Amino acid sequence: MSTHDRLGRRLIQLYTGLALYGASAALLLRAGLGMEPWGVLHQGLAKLTGLTIGVVSIVVGAAVLLLWIPLRQRPGLGTVSNVFAVGLAMDGTLALVPDAHSLAVRVPLLLAGVVLNGAATGLYISARFGAGPRDGLMTGLHRRTGHSIRLMRTGIEVAVVATGFLLGGTIGVGTVLYAVSIGPLAQLFLRVFAVPAASSRSTVVAEATPGRVILRP
Repeated sequence: MSTHDRLGRRLIQLYTGLALYGASAALLLRAGLGMEPWGVLHQGLAKLTGLTIGVVSIVVGAAVLLLWIPLRQRPGLGTVSNVFAVGLAMDGTLALVPDAHSLAVRVPLLLAGVVLNGAATGLYISARFGAGPRDGLMTGLHRRTGHSIRLMRTGIEVAVVATGFLLGGTIGVGTVLYAVSIGPLAQLFLRVFAVPAASSRSTVVAEATPGRVILRP
């Protein structure tokens, strides 16, 4: 595969992954059985402010990105695109998918949202255009404090979930299902969507991604 073809494929994967990530978050919201950790915060803030959850996601992403400055993190194309694309896709999907009231509909929506989120994560990470704002915060804190990635991620997500819940965000079986399944799903789709390595003579654009970490937008 030529360098031009690889770059084209990576760009398609990046924006498809971000769009599907936003769509998956919208499905989790419509299911009403519990959001993913950052989704709990976004939902709570949306209820507090009256803004759409997509707009809240954009504002939170931008605010988190500002925290990269003291941490000396360097954003990539994927980082900046993440801030806007996920929120826009979320609001767009919510405009198309109506509220669900029956468990016969809500459970499939939940399962579809979790699996789609795993596929979106695999697409987005495999594109290798930089970490999302929230995961860059995690890896930046890891480098600055010397504490483990696992500790930083757990601490951030516990704080995010607790704050979102206090603001009215939904925690439920979907939150637990997401927590236990997103890692294996992301690993599966990372293999499925892996972009072939460039030749030693090729110029690769913005491929740095923190290793051994499941990154999410």
